[in-house]
Amino acid sequence: MHAGLRITAFAAALAATFGTAYGVGKGVDPVVEDPAPARHESHGEAKPDAGGHGGHETAPAGGLQISEGGYTLDLRTPTVTAGKRTELSFAIRDSAGRAVTAYQREHEKELHLIVASRDLVTYRHLHPTRAADGTWSIPVELPRAGGYRVFADFTPAKKGAENLTLGADLAAAGSFEPQRMPAPNGTAKIHGYEVRLDGGLRPGKASELKLNVSRDGRPVKNLQPYLGAYGHLVALRSGDLAYLHVHPNGEPGDGSTKPGPQISFTATAPSSGTYRLFLDFKHEGKVHTAEFTVRAGGATTATEAPAHDDGTEGHGH
Repeated sequence: MHAGLRITAFAAALAATFGTAYGVGKGVDPVVEDPAPARHESHGEAKPDAGGHGGHETAPAGGLQISEGGYTLDLRTPTVTAGKRTELSFAIRDSAGRAVTAYQREHEKELHLIVASRDLVTYRHLHPTRAADGTWSIPVELPRAGGYRVFADFTPAKKGAENLTLGADLAAAGSFEPQRMPAPNGTAKIHGYEVRLDGGLRPGKASELKLNVSRDGRPVKNLQPYLGAYGHLVALRSGDLAYLHVHPNGEPGDGSTKPGPQISFTATAPSSGTYRLFLDFKHEGKVHTAEFTVRAGGATTATEAPAHDDGTEGHGH
């Protein structure tokens, strides 16, 4: 591996990694989930038009703002060292600057934390611990230097409060070498499992994404519930990292959803472009993350080249 640029300070990391190509805009739509029969609340779903019919107007993209709805993500650890285990700490502050200490539990947790590199090669789905004073913390070790985005997905325990996803930039110091995003793939291999993605994203139109889990050539029919579902899908758009935590069409105990091998989602892409999908699933007591690159506007099929199996343990679990 060739020696790259040494990032020694937070500002330098941002300048070297983000550049003008990584500018974050406001008012950009995320991948949005169409209403599904599952009881999960959807994040950023399409709003009906004036006639009461489903339209393509969407809520503001999650994760593009550090402050929204009177709440602010206060990231107290804005820089870490690549390859070194570091305590990542932050707080959610209200409009008066006070740390929030009461949250609604969603999918068995008060808050979900996502950490993703700007090139969408590294991904972590974490569940930090909250102290009595409202400070959240969790050890994290990022494998590569460069720019990252931290997403806090939560709902305050306040009457009428809505779910929010706030985002902040994180820099990992070290020897930086840019990496290309993996090519579009219809299959992902992780820890001996193979996950096949059938279907694709279409701009402005709902489409079904079916993910089929197998191991050693045999379908896995005994997936275990993880955070109240058989699978969780996070979608991030390349370029601005617009965020959406998508949920499956169905859930354990609803009388119709089977524990595999197939997990189904319905989603609408608001624009053409490249997206990264991260599927968390649990089997035999371990959580695994299957990763896909898809392009909105064309179907992703299992005939395309599969992503490589890095042989590592499940990301961030």
